[in-house]
Amino acid sequence: MVEDGGQNLEANNLSAEEWLSCAQGLVPRALEKAREVKGFPGRWKMIISKLEQIPTRLSDLSSHPCFSKNALCKEQLQAVSRTLNEAIELAECCIKEKFEGKLRMQSDLDSLSGKLDLNLRDCGLLIKTGVLGEVSLPLAEQEAAADHGNIRELLARLQIGHLEAKHKALDCLVEVMKDDEKNVLAVLGRSNIAALVQLLTATSPRIREKTVTVICWLAESGSCENWLVSEGVLPPLIRLVESGNAVSREKATISLQRLSMSAETARSIVGHGGVRPLIEICQTGDSVMQAAAACTLKSISAVPEVRQALSEEGIIKVMINLLDCGALLRSKEYAADCLQNLTLSNDNLRRCVISEGGIRSLLDYLDGPLPQESAVGAVRNLVGVISVDVLVSLGFLPRLVHVLKSGSLGAQKAAASAICLICSSTEMKRLVGESGCIPLLIKMLEAKSNNAREVAAQAISSLMALSHNHREVKRDDKSVPNLVVLLDPSPQNTAKKYAISCLSLLSSSKKCKKLMISYGAIGYLKKLTEMDIPGAKKLLERLERGKLKSFFSK
Repeated sequence: MVEDGGQNLEANNLSAEEWLSCAQGLVPRALEKAREVKGFPGRWKMIISKLEQIPTRLSDLSSHPCFSKNALCKEQLQAVSRTLNEAIELAECCIKEKFEGKLRMQSDLDSLSGKLDLNLRDCGLLIKTGVLGEVSLPLAEQEAAADHGNIRELLARLQIGHLEAKHKALDCLVEVMKDDEKNVLAVLGRSNIAALVQLLTATSPRIREKTVTVICWLAESGSCENWLVSEGVLPPLIRLVESGNAVSREKATISLQRLSMSAETARSIVGHGGVRPLIEICQTGDSVMQAAAACTLKSISAVPEVRQALSEEGIIKVMINLLDCGALLRSKEYAADCLQNLTLSNDNLRRCVISEGGIRSLLDYLDGPLPQESAVGAVRNLVGVISVDVLVSLGFLPRLVHVLKSGSLGAQKAAASAICLICSSTEMKRLVGESGCIPLLIKMLEAKSNNAREVAAQAISSLMALSHNHREVKRDDKSVPNLVVLLDPSPQNTAKKYAISCLSLLSSSKKCKKLMISYGAIGYLKKLTEMDIPGAKKLLERLERGKLKSFFSK
């Protein structure tokens, strides 16, 4: 074996075959010396059993056709040779009983045993990963290389060798992924994912930071979420959210955001204690982390069985505060989404949102230039547990008008649905009618979404029970044409029954009847009558009588 010092250069110039010969020659010497040792019998017995496995691993390596051309193979043989030399030296010290104390020697022998374990494992991994089939460059030159062979070797280096070697490989991988992420993903295997997950718990903060940066890339790529989760990435990510440095916390939070899109993973995040650190990020993190944490909690809140656990962690108050004071608009959106999910079906959570002042925060949020569905949906969910008088006093109706004018289609649907829920009394019907909602609901009948047309027609039908609202619908030039279109008998049109209800109320007007006939209502109604749709036959008869009277009057 070539020793350290002035002969290092010569050692580095040895070929893989020469290093193999060196290691093969050292094995019998190491075994011979180890068997001569009388002290520390338990430890040396374990070391001997590991030394006896080395020839088989060396044979496996050397029998591969690309053995001599692979940089990793040569490096591994160097590592094995160093360990064998160390075994010989320690055995000689024990034989001659020349060592600095029993405890020190026990520690050295335990270290040797660990190195042998690492050598045996790494030799096996070289075969298992298939990297020997790639002819690749030394580590120093890999940063400039981006072909699949070099990337595969780079990924293998994350599994093989001591921590510092893995750190160097990680540095190279980060650089390669900046320019060649597609090729990295193309050759990535499950064992590489497992190696990265293990590095998340390294003692070095810098290694953890670089590893979670790579994990974040992989999570955002959307190509290996299942592997990441199955290899146990969630607990170390959550620990990094709790106690990592600024970069690690941000990357870990963004990783959880992406992974939490799966309901099963969302449950696992709760099970691993991830809710509390995510809530703390929403309270103390910077704007980017805050948004990522809020989005993760939004995804978790979509799982019904964990909502109570979220509430017990104090999520409602935190989301309301985020709605009021979030630094980014998307943080506010995620908070509204979360509140909507939490209030979907649980009256206790609804009352909790109201008691924490959530209704006022939601309504204030609706004053923005483009109101979103989630906030309107959350208010709609709360309608059943808050008095209508309180809603009106808080300015709910002007917000409804604003949403129907300027909101997204989803927000408009939620607003129309809320109108249906609150219009149980004559007084409320009057207030909604006077607020200016009716023309906006009539316009909504023209929406491309069938659900939007249906809920708008339902709201109009409910409002028309009041004569004042009835007259307003009748005065609107678009009401009859838009409602007649909703008589379409196709199964996709679920607004038929509400259109019939509205048109039946309008049919008392001669002008409206003529309009219905002119827009083809009779043809639609004949088909609906054949389908036994309630109210269709009666409205058809009324229109046909009007048509007959018109004919005779001429």
